[in-house]
Amino acid sequence: MIIINFAHPFTESQLIALGELAGQPVERVIDVRAQLDPQQPFAEQVRALVDSVGLSPAEWQTLPLLVNLPSLSVIAALALAELHGRMGHFPGVIRLRPATNSTPPSFEVAEILNLQAVRDGAREAR
Repeated sequence: MIIINFAHPFTESQLIALGELAGQPVERVIDVRAQLDPQQPFAEQVRALVDSVGLSPAEWQTLPLLVNLPSLSVIAALALAELHGRMGHFPGVIRLRPATNSTPPSFEVAEILNLQAVRDGAREAR
């Protein structure tokens, strides 16, 4: 499995937990620096971020990918739209949560969200 990471770096324990949740080991993490220029259009910048991942059209559609979204909601929304267009479906996304009683603050893997399953389920509410 390949993780596309638009946020903070992962720790070794987080990567192990992700592999266990996904049922397959993390083979590679592609870190993408998701700092945008607020004076420029975001859609173009997010397209460039996703381009920088370096996957071919066939890889976007066939590789086992998980995504750690950027924390700014508008950038995350644009990234999801761009990823869906390239993949043909919504990616699985990683949710981290603060670890209890940790000093300094740290984060643990909470779950992997299947956005495509959420989308498919929402269609029943139409």
